[in-house]
Amino acid sequence: MNLKENLAEGFRAIKANSLRAVLTATIIAFGILALVGILTAVDGIQNNVNQSLSGLGANTFDILVEQRQGRRGGLRDKVLPPIIYREASKFKELFMAEEDAVVSVYTGVTGSAEVKYGSIKTNPNTRVIGVDEQFLGIKAYNLQNGRNINETDMELASKVAIIGFELAKTLFPKESPLEKMISFKGNKYSVVGVLDQKGSLSGGGDDRVILIPLSAGRQYDLSGLFSYEITTSVESVDNIEEAIGEATAVMRRVRRDEIGADDSFKIERADSLVKQTESITGAMQMGGLVISIITLLGAAIALMNIMMVSVTERTREIGVRKALGATPLKIRLQFLIEAIIICLFGGLVGVLLGIIGGNLVSSLMFEDSVFLVPWGWIMIGLVVCIGVGLLSGFYPAYKASKLDPIESLRYE
Repeated sequence: MNLKENLAEGFRAIKANSLRAVLTATIIAFGILALVGILTAVDGIQNNVNQSLSGLGANTFDILVEQRQGRRGGLRDKVLPPIIYREASKFKELFMAEEDAVVSVYTGVTGSAEVKYGSIKTNPNTRVIGVDEQFLGIKAYNLQNGRNINETDMELASKVAIIGFELAKTLFPKESPLEKMISFKGNKYSVVGVLDQKGSLSGGGDDRVILIPLSAGRQYDLSGLFSYEITTSVESVDNIEEAIGEATAVMRRVRRDEIGADDSFKIERADSLVKQTESITGAMQMGGLVISIITLLGAAIALMNIMMVSVTERTREIGVRKALGATPLKIRLQFLIEAIIICLFGGLVGVLLGIIGGNLVSSLMFEDSVFLVPWGWIMIGLVVCIGVGLLSGFYPAYKASKLDPIESLRYE
């Protein structure tokens, strides 16, 4: 029998045992679905994260104090005092005098503001941040329309605001937001700028943000306990480690940390976010591989059982072919091709569902997600299918090729 005849015979045998073949192909499809689907979703997430963070260069870092509390070993973590405005502004003054750097000071005013314009209002999930004029440039926010906060706004604590992309769509669906008055936290602000769409890296939060002058934001800090954050950009990435060391020394001096004591603040590099994301997505990829391997192992065992049953049922047929001159190699090839066909059928279904499912997950997390076709994972998935078919079909094919033709012809 040539290859064409073996393929035809393989399809005939599958059709004769269609239920078992479909069930086995379904198990294989789930394995490939897990492999291609999870890895497509991970690639989509990684792609969107990288795009969202691409503007944050490796030459920037943040200084902050985490306000969360927790327990380690049964002991409550030490709660560090917030970075107050005096400390943040003093750091900016001292650090810029020693380093060729740009420093921005900002603070979160609220994370649950309800914003109104006329009769339209938003859900109470808008972040309001008090920023200075350097904030947009360092944090890679781009203006779609309008202007940035300037020195005059800072000096006069002007009631002006830059609003996020989603807020602009919600409050001003049919008109320009510029120079319109919005209200939140009991005050009215004139919109002077609209941000470009930032994406949904943090659940779309960057598109539901309002930026106001830091001096105006400080007016809400009645208790003086707002925690201020500092973001710094140095001229060259080659100087980043030296700058971080200098910033640590300056901040310890400003915060009056005792010699030998731990830092009372935290420094995070912008590119560390990318590395953390790569670590998480790497773990997700490993999880997808483990799940798919377990599923495919079960599919391989099921396929081997089906092929063994097929050999038993077709014992007489094998005897007839051997009596007519079929060699053991041709008998093995026939059964191996049958196993590979079942695996490829399940694999193609799994690949198709995996691509759709993976991109669906990515699009649910990122509104502007690009549809990905992971050719690399598709090829790997199909190669795995062929491998599973060969491994599962080898023993049944070998057993079939070793059957005695005389005994096989007597089999009923």
